[in-house]
Amino acid sequence: MAEFTLRAGLGGGYDLNHWADIIDPENERRYRALFTGISNSIVLAAVTVGIVVLLLVPTMILVTLRFPRLVRPLELLCLVPITVPAVVLVVGLAPVYSVLASTVGTAPWTLAFAYGITVLPFAHRAVQSALGAVDVVTLSEAARSLGAGWARVVVSVIVPNIRGGVLAASVIAVAVVLGEYTIASLLNRQNLQTALVQVSKSDPYVAIIFALLALAFAFTMLFVIARAGATRTRRKRT
Repeated sequence: MAEFTLRAGLGGGYDLNHWADIIDPENERRYRALFTGISNSIVLAAVTVGIVVLLLVPTMILVTLRFPRLVRPLELLCLVPITVPAVVLVVGLAPVYSVLASTVGTAPWTLAFAYGITVLPFAHRAVQSALGAVDVVTLSEAARSLGAGWARVVVSVIVPNIRGGVLAASVIAVAVVLGEYTIASLLNRQNLQTALVQVSKSDPYVAIIFALLALAFAFTMLFVIARAGATRTRRKRT
C-alpha cells in the first residue's frame, strides 16, 4: 500500500506528489468530502467510546458485583450482534433512525447508536477479561467497609484495576468505527469509509493514503496500550 502511494504514474519512478496533494490548498474542494468523513468518524469514535465507557463498563461491573447470575446471560446478549449481518441490522434499525431523524435530526453522530451495538461483542470480551483477572468482589467489599460509596468504589477502586480492559475496549471501538462502511452507506451517512469510496473513483492514490494512515493510527493505539500494560505489570512486580 505504501509503495502504491509513491508511484509517479505511467512514467514510472517514485515521488511524494500524491502525499503533497493532500495539503495543497487548491485541492481543498476536491477532497472536501474526505475531510468531512474524517471529522464525522472522529466524532463517531468519541461518542461510541463514550457509550462503551459510560454504559457498558458500569453495567458489567454492576452485574459482576450484585447480580453474578446474570453474567452469562449478559455475555450471550452482547454476543448477539456478531451473529447478525450488517445488512440485516440496518433493516432493523431503519425504523429507529427514521424516528431519530424527526427528533434529533440526521447528524452523522447518530450512527454511534448503531456502532455501539456492533462493538458490544468485542468490547464486552475485553472488559470481561479484565474483570475476570481481578477479585472485584473483595475489592468492593474492602472499599465499602472503609466507608466508600458505590460511585467511589467503581471510579476509584475497580476502574483503575481494569483500566487495561477499558482501554482495549476503547481502541476496538475506534477501530470498528474507522473501518465500518455498510451501515453508514445503507443509512445514507458519511464517514471515513464512505468518503474513501467516493474519492477513490477520482483519485485512488489519496484513498489508499488515508486508508494507510487509518491503519497506522490503529496500530499505534494498540502499541501504546501494550506498552502501558507492560509498564503497569513491571510496576506491580517491583
